[in-house]
Order: sequence, then structure tokens, then C-alpha cells
Amino acid sequence: MARPFCFMTNTRKAKKPITSRKGLIRNIYSYLDLHYGNLKWWPGETPFEVIVGAILTQNTSWDNVAKAINNLKTAGMLCPVKLHTARETTIAGLIRPSGYYNVKTRRLKSFLDFLVGEFGGDIDAMFSLKPERLREKLLRVVGIGEETADSILLYAGGMPVFVVDAYTRRIMKRHGIIEGDPPYSEVQKLITANIPRKTGLYNQYHALIVQAGKDFCRKKPLCENCPLQRLDHA
Repeated sequence: MARPFCFMTNTRKAKKPITSRKGLIRNIYSYLDLHYGNLKWWPGETPFEVIVGAILTQNTSWDNVAKAINNLKTAGMLCPVKLHTARETTIAGLIRPSGYYNVKTRRLKSFLDFLVGEFGGDIDAMFSLKPERLREKLLRVVGIGEETADSILLYAGGMPVFVVDAYTRRIMKRHGIIEGDPPYSEVQKLITANIPRKTGLYNQYHALIVQAGKDFCRKKPLCENCPLQRLDHA
């Protein structure tokens, strides 16, 4: 996936009026994109693998999720029909590295009940729905919240739906784009209103935010070498 956009506009520090948010949101993308290049998210060989990863990655690191997914692959279980018919104890043992494995087993089962019950286990049929309609349905599945649903839509379905996570909030807050603790939908709308509605852009932008959050914008930030320091001087 090629890097689809490069935004460069002037910005100012401190409390940002609405007119300057667009520049900040676009510059965050540009500076991080120049720093990291194409991150090629989300890792996964099939849409179903991506969906399983999106559910398992809740409250754990990707390294742990990768171990769990590898266990499922090795056991020949990484397919909707086999997982749906498997015993919960079998699944829990395989995904144990992902943490909260009993809870996540039930969440996987809930999603599989939905997938098999409404679409006969056919991922393509599920993604034939319009994003808005499928999102509504996913949010009714036990254990799937807004971030997980949007990750499924964007990364597994290739739909232009922006994912908001804790790193997104932290970076946007520290650069004066949002204040307090606004609802998920408000943060999502603010970002998507100021960049083109393109799946490739949403994919890369979210990946860049996560990487910058891990490397620099931690709870105790490492600002000195952060590429977003340039925002203060743009």
C-alpha cells in the first residue's frame, strides 16, 4: 500500500481554534509519515485472521496476540467453521498467550455465532453490507465495542472507517486538538472531517498514531526526539 497523501500546512501551538485543527490533523499525519514510512498495517494473511486479532488484542500487546494466532494456525483452527464448532476449553488453551483467555474465548464465540447465524460463516457476505449497517450489527455482538468494530471494518473489510484508540486521544489532546474526554464518535468525526475519506489514508494514519504512541507519546512522554515536535515550530 503506497503512502497516499502528504499534508503540509502552517499550525500554531496552545489552544487551537477550529480553523487551525485541520492543519494540525494533517500535519500530524505528514510528519509521522515522513518519519516512519509505510507501516503496512494490519498484520494478517486473511480478513478472518485480522478479525480474530482485533478481538484478541484488547488489553494486551500485539506480541502476545501473535503468539495466540500462531497457536490457532498450528492447530489448524484459524477458520470460522472450525472455531465455531470447537469447545471453549480448546480455544481458551490456544489463545492463552493473549491474556484474559476465557473472556476472549467467549467474545470470539459471540462473534462466530453472529457470523454463522447471519451470514453462514461467509466473511465476504458479511462485508457486502454497507459500513454503517455492518457497524451497527457488530456493536450488538457481546464484547465488540467501537474501537474493535472499526478495526474490523477498516483492516479486515477495507472500509473507510477511522479507528480511534487511546493513543489517538493522547496525541490529539497533547497537541491541543481535543480537550477533556470527548466521546469516541466526536473524536472520530473531528479527524475524518479534516482529511479525505480514503481507506488507505485511514489505515496508515491510525498505524502511525499507534507507532508514535508506543515510541514517543507514552504516559510519560519522550518529546525530545518525537517527530511531532515540529508542530510547535510549523
